[in-house]
Amino acid sequence: MSELNQPISGNDLARFSGPNTFMRLPSASLLKGLDVAVLGIPMDIGTSWRSGTRFGPKQIRAESAMIRPYNMATGAAPFDALQVADIGDLAINTFSLKDSIRIISESYDAILTNPVIPMAMGGDHTITLPILRSIANKHGPVALVHVDAHADVNDDMFGEREAHGTVFRRAYEEGLIQPDKTYQIGLRGTGYAATDFTEAQGWGFQQFPAHDLWHRPLTDLGAEIRRDIGDRPTYVTYDIDSLDPAFAPGTGTPEIGGLTTPQALQLIRALKGANIVGCDLVEVSPPYDTSGNTALTGANLLYEMMCILPGVTAR
Repeated sequence: MSELNQPISGNDLARFSGPNTFMRLPSASLLKGLDVAVLGIPMDIGTSWRSGTRFGPKQIRAESAMIRPYNMATGAAPFDALQVADIGDLAINTFSLKDSIRIISESYDAILTNPVIPMAMGGDHTITLPILRSIANKHGPVALVHVDAHADVNDDMFGEREAHGTVFRRAYEEGLIQPDKTYQIGLRGTGYAATDFTEAQGWGFQQFPAHDLWHRPLTDLGAEIRRDIGDRPTYVTYDIDSLDPAFAPGTGTPEIGGLTTPQALQLIRALKGANIVGCDLVEVSPPYDTSGNTALTGANLLYEMMCILPGVTAR
């Protein structure tokens, strides 16, 4: 077995220098031999409010330079078990949402001809629909852990049926996900009608509104979801606006009353053992993130997801 890639140590090269890859990992143009491929999808033409997520992957990579390879809380050391590299950004069409969706799907089709787990940095939440099309093409309908302030089950937005607010209605209609194994966590905010959330419950989606989770650790909820999923192929999509704006202000559609950063960590860590076949972290908008804290949080959540991938052990 070839030597596994490791992030560049801050003791070997100052963290403010070196390559702008995720956690300063090696970059790769070939997928052969990789267990995990980290990639950026710098797109915000699917948003309906504040733009800026096209800059998300670059800023997440920049803030990830501070993350070290060993998880002090869980004992996970993902780079001792998995071959990981940053494969760069997908070349989306800045001027066409429809074409960008095609590019993402075709790119993922190519990526998934290899036995690799893709981890995407968004980009707005539209990216998850073409990703799920490719994931389902390989694995069949997947269980879905969807952490978000919004259910994203609109029928259309300004007449468009594919945008960041319609993703999971399309995924349900197209049979990309298992409805009774779809978990939406952190939903909140105002709506147009009660059906903004409840219609998806009728499809079988299991929903956990943020107001029911206030002041509660999410370890037990994560463990319940983990048991319910079993060994099904599972996709995790994490919208940074699931967190309260006090923790993650740099996002396109912020909603007050959200999850805390400790809750986010508890939830992810409790999913350890799930058969995760892909994941993404979306909606980081650097123009609204003047301190860099939102991108820093997003980078750490991606690392935490890496720490629970199949093959990674923890104490």
